[in-house]
Amino acid sequence: MSTIQGNILTPAGFVSGSISFNDAGRVTRIDGTPMGESQARESGQPLVLPGFIDLHVHGGGGRDIMQGADAGVRVSETHARHGTTSMLATTMTAPKEDLVMALTALKTVCVDRSAHGARVLGVHLEGPYINDEKLGAQPDFARPVQLNELNALNLLAPIRLITMAPEVPGNMELIDSLREAGYRIQIGHTTGSYEDGVNALARGAGGFTHLFNAMTGMHHREPGMVGAALAHAKYAEIIPDLLHVHPGAIRVALRSIPCLYCVTDSTSATGMPDGEYQLGSHKVYKCMGGVRLADGTLAGSTLTLDQALRNLVDTLGLPLHDASRRVSTHAADYLGLADRGRLSVGSWADIVVLNRDLHIQNVFVEGNSIDHAHAG
Repeated sequence: MSTIQGNILTPAGFVSGSISFNDAGRVTRIDGTPMGESQARESGQPLVLPGFIDLHVHGGGGRDIMQGADAGVRVSETHARHGTTSMLATTMTAPKEDLVMALTALKTVCVDRSAHGARVLGVHLEGPYINDEKLGAQPDFARPVQLNELNALNLLAPIRLITMAPEVPGNMELIDSLREAGYRIQIGHTTGSYEDGVNALARGAGGFTHLFNAMTGMHHREPGMVGAALAHAKYAEIIPDLLHVHPGAIRVALRSIPCLYCVTDSTSATGMPDGEYQLGSHKVYKCMGGVRLADGTLAGSTLTLDQALRNLVDTLGLPLHDASRRVSTHAADYLGLADRGRLSVGSWADIVVLNRDLHIQNVFVEGNSIDHAHAG
């Protein structure tokens, strides 16, 4: 049995006291006195929050998920250092053989967590079922949904989330059956209209990939895919690095989408110095606080979820409890995980310990403290 003392954020609010968890990595007890959020932050005691959950991670620590081999381990360790306790390894649009290599390597990572890394819950297949007119930083291997390919890939490693463009011929009609088969569908890299978005949601699509980016924008006479998201979505992911999306647009999304949650869309350049890195088959360049293709196109980010939390609180002015939900709870709920993304009896002991300035002091993944010296 292990215990952490501090100001603990529970689903009911902050308590000043202790949280205990057993050797199986489950929370067994939370004791404390209720307190207000401002008091919790100003007291000087450690802030104990649910571990962060990132559903869109391409890389980190110099490694890219599409490289296969031990890349998934390195990526999970890099992000665990920044408070991410569970994540989806995210692929790039690529030929089938490249996807097979990447998912074959991820199978082991999904089963056996590195002692210094986040739990890899499965795969976010960002493409290849997207529109080749909205590739963004994706390589040009877009194609319609191919069920045989998809099911074969899922046998290699569990696919939890698929980004697709519903307007691509054949894709819309498959959303219902894909959802019934257990895949979660997100709309992204799309030239689709407002009506396409509404139809896709009605058929079972659950959210939107990196809202505002690589999709048709909103105009008052043509609301576009962004308009469909703002008018109808319960869930959508957003990249709050303050580069991909203007703070004002993030505020619009916060007012419109109840369970807007944060992702990093991070690349191999995360946690690394400026220079040249890999993103799938592309060379990308980390400079001026971002990651870009040679032509200047944004190509993922170097964001980590601890910085996302600080951006939400310090720049956008969100209360800490709300910001916490947007880097943990909402993503867990979206995946149907009732035992992650919150600190309550019976949940996994996925915990971040922060100082008053919201910087990481310690991280626990399923009750195990990661070793920062080895996390990258």
